[in-house]
Amino acid sequence: MTSSSRLDLVAVAMGVAFSFMWSSAFSSARIIVAEAPPMLSLALRFAISGAIAVAIAASLGQTIRLSRQQWMMTAVFGICQNALYLGLYFIAMQTVPASVATITASTMPLLVALMGWAFLGQRPTPLGWTGLAAGLAGVALILGHRISGGADLAGLALCGLGVAALAIATLVMRGASSGGNLLMIVGLQMFVGSAALAVAGGLTETWDVIWTPRLVGALAYTTVVPGLIATFVWFLLVQRIGAVRAATYHFLNPVFGVAVAAALLGEALSLWDLAGVLVVAAGILCVQMSPPRVSRPS
Repeated sequence: MTSSSRLDLVAVAMGVAFSFMWSSAFSSARIIVAEAPPMLSLALRFAISGAIAVAIAASLGQTIRLSRQQWMMTAVFGICQNALYLGLYFIAMQTVPASVATITASTMPLLVALMGWAFLGQRPTPLGWTGLAAGLAGVALILGHRISGGADLAGLALCGLGVAALAIATLVMRGASSGGNLLMIVGLQMFVGSAALAVAGGLTETWDVIWTPRLVGALAYTTVVPGLIATFVWFLLVQRIGAVRAATYHFLNPVFGVAVAAALLGEALSLWDLAGVLVVAAGILCVQMSPPRVSRPS
């Protein structure tokens, strides 16, 4: 086995940890949107997470002296991932169950692969394409069973737009973090998302909140774990193995997301879920064992 096809166990551990933290946010978000306005509560979350990240980065000697490209990519990432992806998902989860929202988000790896191939010349190998197809098939297997009893189509459409925005954010991530100051950039892109959501929420929502221990706990958890820690791990993972291979770990979101929703919110598990999980795991393994190829101009 060549070094290029050797499994990166550190990256696997990072990817699995990221997916669990990221997937758990869907259940905590479901709790939040039941008792607080989605965009304004998300803006508050990003403001707090951003302040924590910037403070830690400053204590480590990182600065806001970013290159012009870094500033531009940080802004694009903050708008696409935080304002559009998470903003649209928070709105959708007022009518879409946490498990279904998690599953729809898992189609992102295929979008990243297609966009990377179309615009950046990143061509997966045949084994890589097989893995992406298997991951998508596993997600479809779980999702098809979940929505067979009826689903809110408007909410699902918002989820689809959010996934497209996340795919764009994933592809620009390396441009934002390539010059160092990684933790500072994590914090700054959260401020971008917070500002955009505060404006949108201020125009369309009212701050009508039912403060309960459940809401406070959900806000605290989603601010620190998915909001700060998972985002930092995600940046490191994309730097380590690239956007296409890192994105395949979103195929694990149904695995953890459905499990967390079942444990925390009482949403049911089924044999269809378990079958989909096995197909997803096989797809991720194929992609991780398949080094990406870069198209060369003729």
